[in-house]
Amino acid sequence: MRKFLFWLLAVVITLVLSIYQRMTGPTYPQKVAVEWNGENVKVKLSRSGVQHDEMVKLKGVPKDATAQIHYRRYPTHEEYTTKEFEWNDGVWQAPLPVQPVGGKLQYYITVDGKDYPVDEPVVIRFRNDVPAGILIPHILLMFAAMLFAVYTFMLVITRKEYSKWLKITVATLFVGGFIFGPLVQHAAFGPWWTGFPYGTDLTDNKTLLSFLFFLLALATMKWKHNRWVVALAVLFMIAIFSIPHSAYGSEYDYDSQQLSTEK
Repeated sequence: MRKFLFWLLAVVITLVLSIYQRMTGPTYPQKVAVEWNGENVKVKLSRSGVQHDEMVKLKGVPKDATAQIHYRRYPTHEEYTTKEFEWNDGVWQAPLPVQPVGGKLQYYITVDGKDYPVDEPVVIRFRNDVPAGILIPHILLMFAAMLFAVYTFMLVITRKEYSKWLKITVATLFVGGFIFGPLVQHAAFGPWWTGFPYGTDLTDNKTLLSFLFFLLALATMKWKHNRWVVALAVLFMIAIFSIPHSAYGSEYDYDSQQLSTEK
């Protein structure tokens, strides 16, 4: 019964962390409340596009509204290009022109004379489409690594035998982060690795740091205080994996016309 509760709690914690990371990441659509006739209509503005024109849709905004989209390359100080939304298939639609891999556009919308979002324009980054055959295993393995790490932590704090699950955690993290991770990075943007020492991609760097902590936990297995090292490794993993996914990733430099992996 206790083992079942441990696994249940581990699944819940992992799901919460995964959802939080996904919803706070720079590729998750930005939700904007558009005012219409005294009511707020929530629309989603894309922040990630593949190698074709990205269609921005204003679902819920009625046909008798007027809407424009304004965009420019990012990061530049170019003048915004403005285009009208068109009513197609029962929804307002406007395309953002495809950019080179890693290229970004900054854009905002205008509905009935009001600009959205109010604070600052949305930034969308373009990439290649990633085959499901490498993306799905990567996601599942990283999810499993977090799940096994949390379960290991519970064994540690309840003074149960944890060495087996520590080794499983490290193996899963290695395969997910250092085999399938580079495959996904290469398919999406071209480079295999954009973390230290080659770049500043937080996704790669946080995977590397977490793995080093777990290697330390493995290396000190025979130390009498090893459980504290393991607990620290898991807590560190939870902390850094709460950092938004894909932050400070590859970006196309419009001046040099090359992909940059550094900020």
